[in-house]
Amino acid sequence: MKTHVVIALPDWFPELDPTQQCADDEAKLRFVIGLAMRNVEERTGGPFGAAIFDGDGRVIAAGVNRVLPETCSAAHAELLAMIGAQRRLGRNRLNGNGGRFVLATSAQPCCQCYGACVWSGIDELLIGARAEDVMALSEFDEGPLPADWIGELERRGIAVRRDILRDEACEVFRRYASLCGPSY
Repeated sequence: MKTHVVIALPDWFPELDPTQQCADDEAKLRFVIGLAMRNVEERTGGPFGAAIFDGDGRVIAAGVNRVLPETCSAAHAELLAMIGAQRRLGRNRLNGNGGRFVLATSAQPCCQCYGACVWSGIDELLIGARAEDVMALSEFDEGPLPADWIGELERRGIAVRRDILRDEACEVFRRYASLCGPSY
């Protein structure tokens, strides 16, 4: 049995500039939607991108969906961004030593990533496309969430803002469908 697991980001994935800042929520979403679209265009995974930003808008870590290339159902963009940020900062709860952390994601987290949001130590969640967009534009099943999922996160101190650049985020799913056809 192996003693470690490796999930690789695609070869094209950018080296993150530690001084790069995204000044506002739209810039953060533009960044992750760009990652998602590149993942589709390069055919290196699914149409999802995510990144963790610090309180100054600097990118701490980012990820794209790698489920099929890595043969791993847990290789979602949000999880890879969280793992990268936690490893970079050397702690399993991002805001455990202070600081404010934002997860920006091109689409609403599925049930798996929703659970990870609860425990990751993020303070804010920024969302592009809604789950209903994802399911209408693709064959992805986002899974069940609590009826008041936004309220549940907010009660845990995680602010939620959605529909940021929603149309642009949905375009990634349209492009994915045009390249991959109806059966992914």
